Formats: sequence, structure tokens, C-alpha cells
Amino acid sequence: MDIRFEEVGYTYQKGTPFQSRALHDIDLTIEAGSFTALVGHTGSGKSTVLQHLNALKKPTSGQVTIGDRVITHFSEDKGLKTLRKKVGIVFQFPEAQLFEETVAKDIAFGPKNFGVSEEEGLAKAKELLPLVGLDESFMERSPFDLSGGQMRRVAIAGVLAMEPEVLVLDEPTAGLDPQGRKEVMDMFYNLYQEQGLTVVLVTHQMDDVATYANHMIVLEKGTVMKEGHPRELFKEAGWLSSMQLGVPSTVRFAHELEEKFQWHFDPLPLTTDELAEQMQVKLSAGEGDAL
Repeated sequence: MDIRFEEVGYTYQKGTPFQSRALHDIDLTIEAGSFTALVGHTGSGKSTVLQHLNALKKPTSGQVTIGDRVITHFSEDKGLKTLRKKVGIVFQFPEAQLFEETVAKDIAFGPKNFGVSEEEGLAKAKELLPLVGLDESFMERSPFDLSGGQMRRVAIAGVLAMEPEVLVLDEPTAGLDPQGRKEVMDMFYNLYQEQGLTVVLVTHQMDDVATYANHMIVLEKGTVMKEGHPRELFKEAGWLSSMQLGVPSTVRFAHELEEKFQWHFDPLPLTTDELAEQMQVKLSAGEGDAL
């Protein structure tokens, strides 16, 4: 299911003295099966775009097409509940949304809200726990007795229980240490590959963009400045810096090596494995004598 924005604009409190334009002239396409990273500094419009991905907000101007459903400012709310089942959003710190007395009931809450029986909902919870790195022993535990990382996994399972076609991740590793961040991102990437999900990642973590994404959209002042494969966009370190954005640590190191030793990396390495492989080739060819 593709999601397409055409000349989308959004203004908060339109028609009042407090109106504020958040988005303007947004044209973008999130293709089915892609892993798209949406980046931009604070205030660039990421959060407002995110809320248009499943019609939590309707555009002030232009239109958003989600699958075969076209959303405009004049669209009726009827049927949007079903649409939101197809596009699941994992908000920042999703563990704050837990409320049921057991893990199983919390995961099953969403499906039950759409008419699934309690038995089917609990069976779905049991099925999903291994996908988020938890086992069946968590079913009857209170979510409030779990660690922060475990609570986050339960909340994510609750979103997956709705069987979305698109999974939107809003800074999903916020507050986690490096190891926890890697575990959570690896989990999402495995879901992307194994479940055939389309993933939209809203993040400040450029290392995550380099490691997982195959499409990157840069927002600034409420509109799309550039989009493309991360490998192409990360070549423009100076331009990204002007957008108050950085580059992944591997890319930064590669640029430093190019400048210092006149090396040329082709393609630009995005991960440490790619960098190590290319460096080994250069050193074996005698290009590392200056080292």
C-alpha cells in the first residue's frame, strides 16, 4: 500500500489569530515495501507529516492518498478507523500507553476493539510475543512490573496486533542505551523483512538511517528539501550540516579518510562492515602507505 502526498499543506488553528503554518507544498511518495527514514531538525514538520500518514490529521490543502483512500480537508471521518488499522503508529515512549492488568490483555485490546473475540485476541498476543523478543511467560504478567525496554516491546506488540500494512516509528529508540537501540532497531528490521511491512522511521539517529533505510526524506521548514537513497544524500555532508543534520559516524570517517589520504570510496560506505571491506581492498593495493 503506497502513501502519496500531493501539494499537501497544513495550518494549525487556521482562521484564528494564532494560526501557524506547519506544512506547505509537500510532495512525496512512500512506496509499499520500502523502509523510509523521515529526518529533519526540531520544527521541520516531521511530527505533522507523521499524523497525516493515517489521517490523524487531514490536510488543510492538497491531498493524501493512503492505498485507495484519498484524504482531503473535506473528507468525512467515516471509515478512518479502518484506515488507521492499516497504518500503525508507534509513538515516542509507547510504554506510556499501557493500561491493562496483564500483558496479554494489553496486546489484545486493539483487535478486540475491532470486533475480534477475546479468545482470538489472546491467541494473537501469544503469537506476537516472540516477534518482539518476549516469551509466553509474559502473558499473565502486569506490564507495570516489567523493565522499560520490556514495556516498550509490549506496546509495540499491541500495534502489531492490528496487523498493519505500514508501521510508522516515531523516534522508537528514544531513551535507550546503544545496545538497547540496536536490539530494538534489529527487531523492527526483522519484522520489515519477515512480515513484508512498509516501515516509516522518524529519527534523529543517522546511524540508524544508514543501517536500515533504503529511502530518505529530508524536511525543512515544513516542506521536502530532498529525498533519495541514503547513500546518495549522505554524500552531501555539507548540505546536511546546513540543514542542522549530521551524517552517520561511518560516513563521517570515510569523508575524513578521503580528505586526508585522497582515497575515493565507491560506493560510499554506510556501515562499518562496508567501510572495513573497502579499506581492506585499498590497504591490500598499497594505498595505505601513508597510514
